[in-house]
Amino acid sequence: MKLHELAHARTGDKGDISNIAVILYRAEDWGRISAALTPASVAAHLGLPEEQKIDRYALPQLPALNFVIHGALAGGVTRSLAIDAHGKCLASVLLEMELD
Repeated sequence: MKLHELAHARTGDKGDISNIAVILYRAEDWGRISAALTPASVAAHLGLPEEQKIDRYALPQLPALNFVIHGALAGGVTRSLAIDAHGKCLASVLLEMELD
């Protein structure tokens, strides 16, 4: 099962930081998703290096998780030569994660 079957996601950016909010469709899936989505599993799925700083904020009452990825935008929107300088595709990529 892929993450997009249980949740949707939104991205945002500030400078060289990208954040991905993962919002569950059903509160009943909170335990499964919060256990599966760790900073390490998100980094691995996105192909980021192990030392990539990722903060995870849990909002169980929504239910949602917010991942703040430092240094994710190759210098930030105004300095990056990346095709996706805002990191908007990161949510779509994360939603393709395969869950056990």
